Amino acid sequence: MTQNSSSAPSRRSFLASTAVAAAAVAGGAPLLTACGGGQSGKKEGTTSGKNARKILPAFVAQTVVSPDIPAKNGSAAGFTKAVATADLRTSVPEKLGKGSTIRIMSMFWGTPPSGANPYYTAMNEAIGVKAVWQNQDGNTYDEKLGAVLASSEIPDVVILPGWNLSGKIPGAVNAKFEDLGPYLSGDKVKDFPNLAAVPTDAWQRSIFGGALRGIPMPTSYVTSIAPFYRKDIFDKKGYELPGSAAELLALAKDVTSARSKVWACDDLKWTAFNMFGVRPGDDKALWWDLVDGKLVNRVESAEYLEALEWTRKLYAAGVVHPDAVAVQGDAGNRFTAGEVLIYNQNLADWYGRTAEQNGKGEFRIAAMDIFGHAGGDPELHAVQPANIWAFVKKGSSEKLIRDFLAISNFTAAPYGTKERMLTDYGVEGTHYTMREGLPVKNDRGNQEIIGAFDYTGDPTAYIAHPDLPGIARAQVEWQQRMGAFTKKTAFYGLTITEPNRWTNLADDFEQLEDDVIRGRKKLSDVQRAVSDWKRGGGDDLRDWYKKLLDSSGSAAN
Repeated sequence: MTQNSSSAPSRRSFLASTAVAAAAVAGGAPLLTACGGGQSGKKEGTTSGKNARKILPAFVAQTVVSPDIPAKNGSAAGFTKAVATADLRTSVPEKLGKGSTIRIMSMFWGTPPSGANPYYTAMNEAIGVKAVWQNQDGNTYDEKLGAVLASSEIPDVVILPGWNLSGKIPGAVNAKFEDLGPYLSGDKVKDFPNLAAVPTDAWQRSIFGGALRGIPMPTSYVTSIAPFYRKDIFDKKGYELPGSAAELLALAKDVTSARSKVWACDDLKWTAFNMFGVRPGDDKALWWDLVDGKLVNRVESAEYLEALEWTRKLYAAGVVHPDAVAVQGDAGNRFTAGEVLIYNQNLADWYGRTAEQNGKGEFRIAAMDIFGHAGGDPELHAVQPANIWAFVKKGSSEKLIRDFLAISNFTAAPYGTKERMLTDYGVEGTHYTMREGLPVKNDRGNQEIIGAFDYTGDPTAYIAHPDLPGIARAQVEWQQRMGAFTKKTAFYGLTITEPNRWTNLADDFEQLEDDVIRGRKKLSDVQRAVSDWKRGGGDDLRDWYKKLLDSSGSAAN
C-alpha cells in the first residue's frame, strides 16, 4: 500500500503539484456579540476559548495502526513500509450509511470520470450511500461557488477550499450550511471513530459563524513550501549549500550560465518570506500577529519589505530563469530538465518528482533546511491546520446528515486499513494490480480515483511512500526540523469572518509583490500601498482584530 501525503493541499499544491503526483503514482465562537448579530449565521468574528470547547468534538486517538515515524513538532506521521492486503486492518466494522442519495459539488482539474464508474460504485456500496458527484472546473471554482451559494439550488454537500473564502462566500457559509455540532460535538463524535481521531486544531478551524459546520481535511501546520535543489548536480559540481540569504544570492550568481541554459533558480519569493520570517500569506487572519503588544500586519512589517528587496536582487542579477520572469511554463519541469537548480514548491513534489524521474538518469532532488536570512535558525510561522472543508446544506434531514458523516468517517480511515486502500486505490484488478507487494494504479485507476471522496474527510496528516521509503522519511524529518522553529501566531487555527467592507482590502498586494520583485514596481510603491491600505480601512481592521482577540482569546497554545 502506497500513498502520497494526506496533508490538505493549498491552492499552490493543487495548481503546481497534482499533475506530477498523479503521474508518479501511475508508476508507483458563538461569535462575539460585539462583532455581529445573533445566531442567524450572518455574524462576523470567530469562536475560541470556552465557547469553542463547548462545540469541538472529543479527541480519541486512532489505535488501528501505528506509524513508522511518529509525528513531532507539528509534522505529519510517516509510513515507510507496505501493508500486505491480508494484513490491512478494519476501521469501519459495520456499514454506517442508510441509503441516502447525496449530491456533492467539488472542484476538479482535468476531465472528470463518468458518474457511473466502478470506483464510485464500490465506494458507495462499501459506505451504504449513493454519492452523486457534481464536479466543477477547479480553475473557475470560485465563480461557480459564488453563483451556487447565491441561488436556491445548493447541492446536499459542497466542498470548499480556503483560498475561495473571500468576498461574500464566508457569510454564505455561515448562513447556508448546517451546524454539525448536534452530531459531532463532545462525545457525539464517537459514533464516527475515524472522525474522532481528527486533530482538535483542524476541528477548531472548522467552526464557522459560531457553529461546527465543516468536515476538515487536516494538515501539518509546518510550512509546506520547501526550497528544493538538484542534489545530483550539487554533488557533482561540489556546490556547498548556503546558510544565509547573502550566501544563497552569491551561490546563485556563481552557478548561473545563461549561455549553457542553466539558471540558479526559479521564483523564490515563498522561500524568501520564510527566510525573513514573514507571516503566511494563504489566510489573511494569519497576516496579523502581536508585536510588543500591538497587532501588526505582514504588509507593514520590516521583514516583508526586506524579503521583497532580496528577491528583487535575485531577478536583477539575472539568476532567475527567463520563463519564471515571464510567469510562464512549469517550474518543476525546468527543474527536472536541469535548466533550474533550485525552486520552491509544495513538499509533495519531493516524492512526485522522484517517482516521475525514477530510472531516468542520475536525477536526485533534496530540500534545503530553511535558514534565517542572516544565518542561523529561521523564524517560521504555522500555517492553518485545515484548508479544505465539506459542508452540508442547511435544512438537510438527519438521515442525510448522518449518511454524509458515514462517508466522512469512511474516508478518514488511517493508512493501513481496508477503507483507506479502497478510497485511495479502488478495486483490485479494475483500478490497480499488486506488484512486489505494492499497489500500482492502471490508466483507469488514474482517471477515476482523483479529486472525489478524498475531499469528504481525511485522517490526521501522514506521509506514506513504501515504494520510496527514503523520500517519506526525508519529508517527515524535514517537517520535524522546520517544526522546531515554527511559531503559532495569534489567530492560528481560527476561521474568521471579516466585516464585508474590509474583506477585499488587501487583494492587490500579491500582484504588487510580483511586480516589485520583477523590477516593474519599486519598494516605495509597496510603502505607498501600505499607507493607502491603512487609510482605506487597515487601521480600522486592526482595531477590529484587536477587539476580537481581547474578547475571544487565541486558539494557539
